[in-house]
Amino acid sequence: MKDLDDIQTVMARIGARARAAATELAFTDPEHKYAALVGAAHAVWDRRQEILDANCEDLVYGEEKGLSPAMMDRLTLDEGRIRGIVDGLRAVAEQTDPVGQVMTEWDRPSGLHIRRVRTPLGVVGVIYESRPNVTADAGGLCLKSGNAVILRGGSESFHSSTAIHSCLVDGLKQAHLPEDAIQLVPTRDREAVTCMLKDTANIDVIVPRGGKGLVGLVQREARVPVFAHLEGICHVYIDKWADPEMAEKIVVNAKTRRTGICGAAECLLIDWKYYTEHGPRLIEALLEKGVEVRADKELSKIPGTVPAKDDDWGREYLDKIIAVKLVDGVDDAMAHIRKYGSQHTDAIVTRDQPTADRFFQRLDSAILMHNASTQFADGGEFGMGAEIGIATGKMHARGPVGAEQLTSFKYLVSGNGAVRP
Repeated sequence: MKDLDDIQTVMARIGARARAAATELAFTDPEHKYAALVGAAHAVWDRRQEILDANCEDLVYGEEKGLSPAMMDRLTLDEGRIRGIVDGLRAVAEQTDPVGQVMTEWDRPSGLHIRRVRTPLGVVGVIYESRPNVTADAGGLCLKSGNAVILRGGSESFHSSTAIHSCLVDGLKQAHLPEDAIQLVPTRDREAVTCMLKDTANIDVIVPRGGKGLVGLVQREARVPVFAHLEGICHVYIDKWADPEMAEKIVVNAKTRRTGICGAAECLLIDWKYYTEHGPRLIEALLEKGVEVRADKELSKIPGTVPAKDDDWGREYLDKIIAVKLVDGVDDAMAHIRKYGSQHTDAIVTRDQPTADRFFQRLDSAILMHNASTQFADGGEFGMGAEIGIATGKMHARGPVGAEQLTSFKYLVSGNGAVRP
């Protein structure tokens, strides 16, 4: 597959097989999809040592590439994370099948009865980096929503993704569904990505899940429609009415629970009046957790902090680093978020409901949170079982993309000999 023509041929065949599988999946009954997902979950758990061995190969590769500690964490699997993959597949399996759901229906004076019902998108191409669990999340959600999927994982997670994909195929076989319903691109060559982005004949939508470089590449070069998942430049604003104990708990969790995920807080905004009353405790709590705090102006006088630079605002660190700034109330905080945010997830901590309402009404991020950690920006935590990504665009899907968001709709119109005058 080193020859360019070979890659193009292979990708064309993968696309054509996915299109054929999608045609069959569109009318597959929920029971068969359920069986495939549960079978895949069993296979992942039964073959967990095989997956862990494959992950070891990827970790060696990642170290040789010089991946950051946060990126290595995204790449790493252990038995607990494999259990999370299994639980995610089971949760998706248990969800109500969205395909065929009647979204709304009505009658017309002409005698027509009209229904708008959910229908699969067709073939979904998922291009992702590092996190091998996306293989299972994307494969499971696309299957649940009646879509065929072509998965192109990151080069660093190649072996782990291959092992997990094999388990998904086991589930398809057991349920007597087409194996081509979930395909994994069998090469690290980046030309495969280019082929996917141009395959308008076979792929209906591309979902990129990764850093700014990947998403930017996809948006620039794709001829296929894209569900954009931009950077997770997540802010936490501490209002003057915030409870200090709650604020500390939320800020520490939002930054440190897992620094390498898109829902990790990257910027902390603190109201001047809160800081005047409660002092630097929030920043000290972050420093105690080993976080590098890049502090603006007055805050940079706090021992242990680093002075913030202009490029620290609007930056996704995916590491134990956070930018911190004092602001003059909720309007000043919102102005900063509008200027530097990525419309992913932003949070306010306050006991004052009108202030929280103002924050919710006047910001347009895909996810807004009140008195909760940004780390909850996750399809599983939203009750979707899993997610294929957090869409930050405004067309079709927005926020966590679960099975329901991977459907479109069609109109079913019934009459009794109706003719138009």
